Amino acid sequence: MAKEFSRTQRVSQEMQKEIAIILQREVKDPRIGMVTVSGVEVSRDLAYAKVFVTFLNDSDPNAVRVGLKALHEASGFIRMLIGKAMRLRVVPELTFAYDNSLVEGMRMSNLVTSVVKNDEERRSASGDTSGNSEEE
Repeated sequence: MAKEFSRTQRVSQEMQKEIAIILQREVKDPRIGMVTVSGVEVSRDLAYAKVFVTFLNDSDPNAVRVGLKALHEASGFIRMLIGKAMRLRVVPELTFAYDNSLVEGMRMSNLVTSVVKNDEERRSASGDTSGNSEEE
């Protein structure tokens, strides 16, 4: 039977869960605010981990920058707590990165919605309803 998940994938999933809990319960820095861990990429040798985060106040780029700086400053504390929570020989060095895929996805969805709405308005204004009806 082949392995479904590699060790690095299992470690990254567990780290994502643990970091989310740590950020929610242990880190009290007000600069971080509401943060969501959207993913963790761990190197094959488990020495480095890139943690992707999103913030509740995504609209303000300055707040995102300040939040990332605060996370980088707290990375040693977070790493220590991960070391206590997980059984790893070497706890990976953490780097935090902003994950803008959620914001980009919402932007793309809004663009598609506006195009569909404009298309429907254009069809209704020109009186062309034959495109969708098959009752002829």
